Amino acid sequence: MIELIGNNAGLVWHALNDNGQLSIKNLKKATKIKTEKELYAALGWLAKEGKLAFTEEKGEILVSLL
Repeated sequence: MIELIGNNAGLVWHALNDNGQLSIKNLKKATKIKTEKELYAALGWLAKEGKLAFTEEKGEILVSLL
């Protein structure tokens, strides 16, 4: 499971690096990560490493790289 989360964290990082700020919905599409649980685990990994910024606009969470 740790390996899957790490791999997904890499997919998230590359998607944000290539596209800039994305909503959770668009991030899931861009990475093709299968479940929201897996996406949130990857986001947690990167957030813990201090690599992400989160904002909220009109009730939607937006994610970007720091």
